[in-house]
Amino acid sequence: MVRFRGHHLICLHFFKGEGYNREFVENLLRALKDAERTGVEVVDGADDVCATCPHNSSGVCAYSSTADAEIRELDKLALNLLSISPGSKVSWSEIRAKIPEIMDVWRQKACTTCDWRNVCHAERSNHRVGSSKHNSKASNNPRDY
Repeated sequence: MVRFRGHHLICLHFFKGEGYNREFVENLLRALKDAERTGVEVVDGADDVCATCPHNSSGVCAYSSTADAEIRELDKLALNLLSISPGSKVSWSEIRAKIPEIMDVWRQKACTTCDWRNVCHAERSNHRVGSSKHNSKASNNPRDY
């Protein structure tokens, strides 16, 4: 069972194959495949996606001095919107089904300041969950899903 933090439960539905580097993208693709196959354990803090993030410093986002606190706030918002708490075990399809009903609030409170907003904007605006291309582009953005 793959481990995902709060905001990854939402943002990963809009993943288009972009990330920091090849290792990070390959890890993300593996995690998504595992989520579909075995489900998700919701965690508080760094998760299986963060494991290969170049900004992960012992479970803390070191992209900037405020990044970890900002990401934790996004996690709290996501968990609240999804009505899920750390320690929960859920199917990926169960999470996917909730995305359209929470997107207006998520877009307003999370996407407007997200550095990745241009990567997933088109899919977010259409609420097309899970219909992403995987083209493995690299980026240095801290909010990589």
